[in-house]
Amino acid sequence: MVNGHGAAGRGGAVQGRGGAVRGSWGWPVRAELRKLLSLPTAWVGLVLGLVAAPLLVFVSAGGTRKAIEEGFHADPSDAAFQPLGIGLLGALILGVVVLSSEYTSTGEDAPGARQLQATLAAMPRRGRLLVAKGVALSLLVAAQGAITSVVTLTLSRMVLGDLVPAASPGRAAAVVLYWVLLGLLAYALTLIFRSGVVTLTVLIVNSSVVSVSYLLTKVTPLAAYLPDIVGAHMFLHQVGDVHIAPVTAGVVMTAWVAALLILGGWMFRRREP
Repeated sequence: MVNGHGAAGRGGAVQGRGGAVRGSWGWPVRAELRKLLSLPTAWVGLVLGLVAAPLLVFVSAGGTRKAIEEGFHADPSDAAFQPLGIGLLGALILGVVVLSSEYTSTGEDAPGARQLQATLAAMPRRGRLLVAKGVALSLLVAAQGAITSVVTLTLSRMVLGDLVPAASPGRAAAVVLYWVLLGLLAYALTLIFRSGVVTLTVLIVNSSVVSVSYLLTKVTPLAAYLPDIVGAHMFLHQVGDVHIAPVTAGVVMTAWVAALLILGGWMFRRREP
């Protein structure tokens, strides 16, 4: 039975202010979405993910057109999808800040206290907190990836015309899934390293400056199954010298992300806040 203050009996759900049932999954996901969208760095990731890929379509249009006409693209359809690679930096940033913000100080009045302590006071069950953050991150990155994919692929078709075939919905959906998995990968690594700076530095350097994973593929073809490379096979037909079927690539990358999330969650639950 619920008393006058809206609290249920032991083991039941608790109804908070505004009618939100605190025993459900809805309120923690909404809370984490609001928290994520309140972070300036998260908006940097959102804008970067939404703008970078469409802008690259215009910037690289001349070179892409020439490369297709001269036969440098074994599969011209990849040309429309390749600009989406730069947009994934936005998903990586979101995946990092969704957790790294918890390790910031709560203020000058309590320099030793961190936001995580306040979060755990409101949501003591760490497993529930991690799932809520993961779901909120996935929803935001999925929306970002869907919008960016549609805009980028439409612009590529407009700019390059018949040089690139119309993109199939399946490949576009694979891009969105790839972005979500990369966001969750960044989230998992932040759980493990407990540092947004370290995680973001490693991910950005490896994806844009010098790809250690790509260099390893020159040593062994098994390196093509590392998470940052195998995922691209989900929507690109030509990725290096190793061919991996899209479904296989999706399964392998999902397994990588799941394993790292399990490890990160285990470490998070054993650490002090």
